[in-house]
Amino acid sequence: MSKLLVAWHHFKTITMHRILVMQGCFKMGLYWQGLTHDLSKYSPTEFKTGVQYYQGDKSPNAAEREAKGYSESWLHHKGRNRHHYEYWTDVTKDRSLGIVGIKMPVKYVAEMFADRVAACKTYEKDRYTTMSPWRYYKRTKEYITIHPETRKLLERLLKMLAVKGEDEVYRYLRYLIRVKKTY
Repeated sequence: MSKLLVAWHHFKTITMHRILVMQGCFKMGLYWQGLTHDLSKYSPTEFKTGVQYYQGDKSPNAAEREAKGYSESWLHHKGRNRHHYEYWTDVTKDRSLGIVGIKMPVKYVAEMFADRVAACKTYEKDRYTTMSPWRYYKRTKEYITIHPETRKLLERLLKMLAVKGEDEVYRYLRYLIRVKKTY
């Protein structure tokens, strides 16, 4: 496949992902976040990697990580997008604890949820079920650095999705964002 054709396929993949996240964000009243979600994927740093390591059924960052031992694209991405729990990490005052997760504002947890659903839909296509985001999370949950309360909310949302469906989760998140403002 020519580089131009690969670039086109990558562009379509990230744009479809953004549209799905946008739809989820709009259901929660997060209009600005929906419109600006993952714009860094179109930056030269991330787009070039996306084309070079494009696979179509999973993130190019995983292939870059496999090839180089790290993903420059991912490091760029997570530092610019607040819906990733990795953005919300820092060294504590007690340096012996090392890097810890910081509690994420509810609006970014909501966007993270929409992002996970959209990523599974984008890459799994017809194989997607409401269990897909939970299954993906379970494969990584043991070694991620995330604030305990953020982890608890994310897990509640993913389990709720599996049992009650997207509309119910988006209604609940809209309530958290508009009324409760915390978790």
